Amino acid sequence: MTSQERSIHPTAIVDKAAELGAGVEIGPYCVIGPHVVLGDGCRLHAHVVLDGRTRIGAETEIFPFSSIGQIPQDLKYGGEPSELVIGARNVIREHVTMNIGTEGGGMLTKVGDDCLFMAASHVAHDCVVGNNVILANNATLAGHVTVGEFAILGGLSAARQFVRIGKHAMVGGLTGVENDVIPFGLVMGDRARLSGLNLIGLKRRGYSQEQIAELRKAYRLLFADEGTFQERVESVAYEFSDHEAVADIIGFIRATSSRGAICQPGRT
Repeated sequence: MTSQERSIHPTAIVDKAAELGAGVEIGPYCVIGPHVVLGDGCRLHAHVVLDGRTRIGAETEIFPFSSIGQIPQDLKYGGEPSELVIGARNVIREHVTMNIGTEGGGMLTKVGDDCLFMAASHVAHDCVVGNNVILANNATLAGHVTVGEFAILGGLSAARQFVRIGKHAMVGGLTGVENDVIPFGLVMGDRARLSGLNLIGLKRRGYSQEQIAELRKAYRLLFADEGTFQERVESVAYEFSDHEAVADIIGFIRATSSRGAICQPGRT
């Protein structure tokens, strides 16, 4: 290999203005646009299309027929020079689509590090996706969605515009998310309802039995029948003031915008 140990298949079309890091591998029939930046060690399998003002971090692997950095599926988009920034060590499987941002969303779609995007998942314009997130097959994020670190979205799930999904949350397969999902929450159903805490995820992430027990207690108090929801939030905030994970939930709830609401327990 030459050019700083890069490997570019002769059938690939790479614009001369694209920036390629050391050790980049570009497979057959890939198309790379002029504003694309690929970090060191990125690997593109066959038939990958990268376009737009797109930056991709080191050691990210992209599988065939993915389309990354195309213009948003938003009729308000007017050709503004918005961006898509993807972190390091991500795995982007077949037929995944990710779009650049829009003027109405801060001009940026952003994806963290160490994520897995399974086949045909979609990240729309102006989304912000944290580190270590998993989107299973056909999971889709509409515009302006925020997903916290270590969250998992099951297959064929969908999050509507402006929804926030907290860190370590789990969205079940075939679930439509219309309201914000608290950190550590587990939601499922045709229209997402809280079904408890993501206990398996908490254990995998190394939370102790004591921490999990405290979280479960706080959860039961938050979603009890007594008093208003706001009263319960303030009560839990006071009682668990020294519990970091509970504080994450309380902070998330308090940050809910007027256009949104929190997923609540109920029948699915």
